[in-house]
Amino acid sequence: MTPQVPAPLTPRRALVVGAHPDDIEFGCGATVARWAAAGTEVHLLVLTDGSKGTWDPHEDVAALVGRRRLEQQAAARALGAVSVEFLDLVDGELESGRAERAEVCAVIRRVAPDTLVGHDPWKRYRLHPDHRRAGELVVDGVVAARDPHFFPERGAPHRPERLLLFEADQPDYAEDASSGFDAKVAALLCHRSQWRSTLGIDAAGPDPEAQHDAFVERIRRDAAEAGAPFGLPRAESFKRLEPL
Repeated sequence: MTPQVPAPLTPRRALVVGAHPDDIEFGCGATVARWAAAGTEVHLLVLTDGSKGTWDPHEDVAALVGRRRLEQQAAARALGAVSVEFLDLVDGELESGRAERAEVCAVIRRVAPDTLVGHDPWKRYRLHPDHRRAGELVVDGVVAARDPHFFPERGAPHRPERLLLFEADQPDYAEDASSGFDAKVAALLCHRSQWRSTLGIDAAGPDPEAQHDAFVERIRRDAAEAGAPFGLPRAESFKRLEPL
């Protein structure tokens, strides 16, 4: 049975949290682009510095961190986000302890989103520990942000209206990705340091145009698969939690 597709959501202000540069674009880039085009004030928060994001054992890690920051800023512009913030925690070593939770709580309180978006920490068989812990920080951070006796020194309490979790283990909500699809692809291509590893495009290889086309087709196929259960031609799917 096809799940019922709710009316399109257009938040007033949204905060989207990703573990690494490019995670937001992969997880919900088309949704962010559609919201921004519709007038949503979209803010992005990237938790780690992206310092493990290379296959080259001789890579200058400090230079890579700088490149990935610039790439993420360009991707945010491609999506129409109004800001992107970096916590610069060490890639691959993300923890979801009290100190990290306080930082995420502080950003939620300062941005005051009605819609919060992040990784699903409960997705089964997830390999990357940063994705699990980024999801934990979002769900634990929103509880801290809404209740006044958590981290009272980190700003006034704020309770978002809803939480959307991408890479969801059991998605029950979808956003139509048709209008934001091209912006999602453009934003992903901003992450040039990741072309060879994550995107599968070797610019120095024999046929980079074919690899580029294959990457776009992969994103198109993923969007079609996400949309099929909801009767949408292209979608990004989420677990939707509300009220919080």
